[in-house]
Amino acid sequence: MSTVSGDISIRTFEGRRWLFPSAVIHELDPDAGPAGRRPRRTARDWLVDFSCFLLAVLLGVAAANTMRQDPNVSHGLAVADQLVGGLACAAVWLRRRWPTGLAVAMVPVGFVSDTAGGAAMVALFTLAVHRPFRHVAWIAGVNLALVPLFYWLRPDPDLPYLAVVILVVLFSLLVVSLGMFVRSKRQLMVSLRDRAGRAETEAGLRAERAQRLAREAIAREMHDVLAHRLTLLSVHAGALEFRPDAPREEIVRAAGIIRESAHEALQDLREIIGVLRAADGDEAGGRPQPTLAALDSLVAESRGAGMTVVLDNHVGDPAAVPASVGRTAYRIAQEGLTNARKHAPGAEVTVRVTGAPGDGLDITVHNPAPATEAPHVPGSGQGLIGLAERATLAGGRLDHRAVGDGGFEVRAWLPWAAAAPAAAPAE
Repeated sequence: MSTVSGDISIRTFEGRRWLFPSAVIHELDPDAGPAGRRPRRTARDWLVDFSCFLLAVLLGVAAANTMRQDPNVSHGLAVADQLVGGLACAAVWLRRRWPTGLAVAMVPVGFVSDTAGGAAMVALFTLAVHRPFRHVAWIAGVNLALVPLFYWLRPDPDLPYLAVVILVVLFSLLVVSLGMFVRSKRQLMVSLRDRAGRAETEAGLRAERAQRLAREAIAREMHDVLAHRLTLLSVHAGALEFRPDAPREEIVRAAGIIRESAHEALQDLREIIGVLRAADGDEAGGRPQPTLAALDSLVAESRGAGMTVVLDNHVGDPAAVPASVGRTAYRIAQEGLTNARKHAPGAEVTVRVTGAPGDGLDITVHNPAPATEAPHVPGSGQGLIGLAERATLAGGRLDHRAVGDGGFEVRAWLPWAAAAPAAAPAE
């Protein structure tokens, strides 16, 4: 999250940092300035600070002119008032460092000095920009409460008492409202930045998850496609190794099966690599994905390799099975035959498929214990785990267990939705 936010901040401020207040830059990019120090003023800050100082001075000069025309104010009092007002205007440059302290100090200063009124308004505006509403409410409330008392003690020579009190109160409320508006605008900017950062982070996480799922899908597909071929190749190569004195016909037949299996495995690997190299939106060339209708070919291939396989298929129309469900069923049967060939060579394997629309599809691959000890065939042991994940992704379930006769059974159920009823003809 921090990395993404930092990248967004850098892109936001690059080339135009001077346009933003230093406080906003610090909020959006805390690492922009020295650690433990307040952010340095930007060109915009200097311009705004000078404008606030100039405004405070102009209001102070106007108040000083008004005092000179007031016969009730002595020359000494006017000089003292102007001296306090000048110090208050100079203190405006501290408004960013101590906004609360300056606003609190301006309450008594503004009460005793006419020429400090402009500086007091600038301090009140700064407080509303940089501090929460509860601070503004207390300090602004005290200021407003002192306004009637101030003009009662020092009436304005040009305006009636009630009019000047109302005008000053309204002007103070306007200053506070403007400061709160600036603060809310800055908070909105920070909130939008945070939302953009979270959105970019979530998009990156979604992309990473999609890549991970794609890698897992490719890994499952490679295992399902190549394990069958390579296991067949390994079994027949092992037979040639352990029976070098076998009849020539068997050796030629085994060598042919090894050559054909190696060719098919190479072709499958090329197809998978083609899928990996295909651009987004392109369709990789190659053979179509198998479905339940290809189960007969799988069994025939296994029988041709010397296995004894009984296919008990009670699905009348395999083409009616949805492609995704049929492909998953095919892979389950393929993995079951591969495992039976590795761990129970020579045993009769039964593949049973039943189901109907609305009831689901049941696939069972069963093999008894091998008649002789099976030679060791290397494997990762992840095939059944991958099949269970594939069945779960399809909305089904898969179980595997050892049966009482020393054999092994893989049983799976996959959803097969009922066909939608045909729409009634319009009358």
